[in-house]
Amino acid sequence: MSLELLSLAALCLGAMPPEPMIQCGSENGPSPEWMVSHTLTPGDLRDLRVEPVKNSVAVDDYSILMNISWILRADGCLDHVMKYKKKCTELGSLWDPNITACKKDKKTVEVNFTTSPLGNRYMTVIQNYTVIGIAELELQQSKRTRTSVMVAVTGESEGAMVQLTPYFHTCGNDCIRRKGTVALCPQTGVSFTPDASGSVLSGWLPLLLLALLVAEWVLAVGIYLMWRHEKIKTSFPTTTLLSPIKILVVYPSEICFHHTICYFTEFLQTHCRSEVILDKWQKKKIAEMGLVQWLTTQKNEADKVIFLLSNDINTVCDGTCGKSKASPHENSQDLFPLAFNLFCSDLRSQTHLCKYMVVNFREADTKDDYNALNVCPKYRLMKDATAFCTELLHVKQHVPVGKRL
Repeated sequence: MSLELLSLAALCLGAMPPEPMIQCGSENGPSPEWMVSHTLTPGDLRDLRVEPVKNSVAVDDYSILMNISWILRADGCLDHVMKYKKKCTELGSLWDPNITACKKDKKTVEVNFTTSPLGNRYMTVIQNYTVIGIAELELQQSKRTRTSVMVAVTGESEGAMVQLTPYFHTCGNDCIRRKGTVALCPQTGVSFTPDASGSVLSGWLPLLLLALLVAEWVLAVGIYLMWRHEKIKTSFPTTTLLSPIKILVVYPSEICFHHTICYFTEFLQTHCRSEVILDKWQKKKIAEMGLVQWLTTQKNEADKVIFLLSNDINTVCDGTCGKSKASPHENSQDLFPLAFNLFCSDLRSQTHLCKYMVVNFREADTKDDYNALNVCPKYRLMKDATAFCTELLHVKQHVPVGKRL
């Protein structure tokens, strides 16, 4: 079988015509168009194409025809480096006409551009697949100015290309051409008669006066609030450079939480730069650790422990706080006696004892059950507010710190 295939292949090769030979010949000289002298030196090669040409020739003719075409750059001065050379600048390489063109109507296009001191004659061409309008402009002087020219068109001009051809003294007919695009002209505003303008102004005048009054009122309120803020800020010692201190607040169960504890906590955070620890804010941790363990941990981590005492209990406060005899006891009801026992265990240590402070809102004696707290510094708010904050922040002042009860 293999012998038969080899024989068949040999027959096929013998039947094929021999490979054509390429024969090279000589031309009589370069193309005549190459001999034409131009005023400007051509730029570098931009595109070169070589394509075989199919042509019906005799079977025994093995000549190969090639079509060679090339494109030269119109000006190597369009290069981002060469355009700054003296030769190119003299030909207008740095000239920026900033062309704007807009369609005035179906038959007119307005072209605006900036002229150059290099020349005073320009030609504007509008093209949309074909040339639809041409206009020439010649100025009296060669100077840099903004000028306008109206070009009559014979077709749709919106989106068409604008080609501006300058004729400078240095480059003549071979100057760099600039391009732009035709857009729609903006519509001019509607003019008002004097009567109409007066009526519109009279209609807006009350609203303008009202807006001015509102603006003055807002400005006055803003100035007052700034003055009040500065006054409040100067009433207490500055804490800008101090880090927040941790304060554990302990209070008996009969104190109204919303009316007393919350206001006191806000005062500590706002004016005494304090981070407040309350049992009601950490119920989840108390449930996980247990009340005694939680209280011991917070007492050790806190910078100050404040016993907030109640001087006056009335039914109005209880009613507002939503308390009732049937309501279950909360964690805060057991916190005060536990905290007092921890305080008693620290009475022998002067280092631990300096952590404790007593605060109340009215001048009153401590209950007999907790009379051991009398050894702690006591403050009455808001009378001793400045001295109280000073004690918390350990700020040394040269003025009297205030009266301690």
